Amino acid sequence: MGSQSGWRGETPSPIAGYFADPNIDVVDGRYLVLATTDGSPEWGSTAFRAFTSSDLRTWQDHGEVFDVRFAAWASGHAWAPAYAQANGKHYLYFTADRGSIGVAVADEPTGPYIDSGRPLVAPGDFDGVAIDPAVFMDTDGTAYLYWGNGTAHGVRLAPDMLSFAPADVVSWVPENFREAAWVHRRGTDYFLSWSVDDTRSEDYQVHYSTGAGPLGPWHYQGVLLRKNVERGILATGHHSITAVPGTDHWVIAYHRFALPEGNGYHRELRFDRLHHGPDGLLEQVVPSGPPLCLPLPDAAPAGRV
Repeated sequence: MGSQSGWRGETPSPIAGYFADPNIDVVDGRYLVLATTDGSPEWGSTAFRAFTSSDLRTWQDHGEVFDVRFAAWASGHAWAPAYAQANGKHYLYFTADRGSIGVAVADEPTGPYIDSGRPLVAPGDFDGVAIDPAVFMDTDGTAYLYWGNGTAHGVRLAPDMLSFAPADVVSWVPENFREAAWVHRRGTDYFLSWSVDDTRSEDYQVHYSTGAGPLGPWHYQGVLLRKNVERGILATGHHSITAVPGTDHWVIAYHRFALPEGNGYHRELRFDRLHHGPDGLLEQVVPSGPPLCLPLPDAAPAGRV
């Protein structure tokens, strides 16, 4: 484990407590974050929590929105929630039992969510370990699901958001890929980003590639986010990205070792600006400075760019 001895008074997360794997989106004019509940050995929590905010600084805790023990096929290890909105419903994709991916449905973004009744991806269905789902909604309304540890997988979801054609799954191994693949789009450019190393390592970080479509092909571009030892900020990874609707402002959410004495089981959430450079590439995120405050426009529309 890395030491926090280099800590220089960095401000703790605006969301108090141990949480990880944040999925950030903008829904009904507010930021929505779904997160893994952290703080237990071997990531043994069973439930996810939801938080909302209008500015990324002041957050409302909506409590537990789904417990995997209410799924008939799962018993624990609730990791890495992902969110999508379609068909007038809200969808929560999640990891359970260390290697299965499920999906639950709700009428409101903060739940309660009801399990669909079966795993969407079961152990052994595809190469690698089935963890860390993410969903990208393209501008034409098509939704794509991503997941994987060791091997990345992507596929177009069916309109019901509860299924996909196994034959359509595209699999690949990004540079130094570990887990937590995420896709976002700006204009005609697609960006794939992912976590490198182990979440228990202080060198946990994010790399990225660019592509011409939601399933690639992808061109490796390098590091997007890494630790800042001078400020004691370690293990920056398992991120998500959203745009402020109607603007070209972008936010990256991620977790890090909690300050000042966290580790791979005691993590906290962080929010920073993400910048697209004039060359079309992403500028490396430097995790430093005061907590980000980025108010949403009044009556911002729902959905992710």
